[in-house]
Amino acid sequence: MVDRHDQATDPRLQEQLLQARRGTAFFARKLNELSDAELDGGSLLPGWTRRHVVAHVGYNARAIARLIEWAATGIETPMYSSPEARNHEIEFGATLSPIALRHLFDHSAVHLNVEWRDLPDPAWQHEVRTAQGRIVPAEETIWMRTREVWLHAVDLNNGASFNDIPATILERLLQDITGAWKTRGTDTGIFVEVSGQSQAMAFGDVGAVDATVIAGTLPAIVEWATGRGAGGVAAEGPAADDAAPAAPKWI
Repeated sequence: MVDRHDQATDPRLQEQLLQARRGTAFFARKLNELSDAELDGGSLLPGWTRRHVVAHVGYNARAIARLIEWAATGIETPMYSSPEARNHEIEFGATLSPIALRHLFDHSAVHLNVEWRDLPDPAWQHEVRTAQGRIVPAEETIWMRTREVWLHAVDLNNGASFNDIPATILERLLQDITGAWKTRGTDTGIFVEVSGQSQAMAFGDVGAVDATVIAGTLPAIVEWATGRGAGGVAAEGPAADDAAPAAPKWI
């Protein structure tokens, strides 16, 4: 049998697909390290067990695959029929048997990968609509999925950390997060300074005079910015109060 390869020939897209696939493999490894009983344990997300995280990641792959089908055919196929439908899907998925839940993740990941693989070069620029209503080219789905699998591998709460996430992904995440803050005007008085980089990295309200400065390594800063812990960052300034303030919402 002849192997089938990605139809995308753009090296940039190929590299992005590789990062998404590596993230999927990393999530799969952390999932496989959990026993069936441990799936009932708590995740890093409030109100969600590990079951909810796995169900979300599985159904997210199906939803993104629908966007790729839209880009390929021109027939509108939304990610979800409604926010309520999405939430119901996750709650239902969390009740599946362990083997069914694992199969959901595996099969949905394969399905999405095939949709990506078979999408021809021109179709990557076809516009689709995200669940938040943003109109984006189909290539944006790669980043949407990359973010999901790497972050939620940490959320499984069984040993993965932000130190496991590639620096290029952490950098883009931080740009997305601080960009969302700026758009909403919620970054006022917050200056984020990343240490240990070859080039200075600063985000947030860079012009503030009395800003609260949040400093730390790139993994620690992204962990804080995503609302998943502040143990690795230091805070100085009027709002610090001996501890880093909670990061503004970003999603």
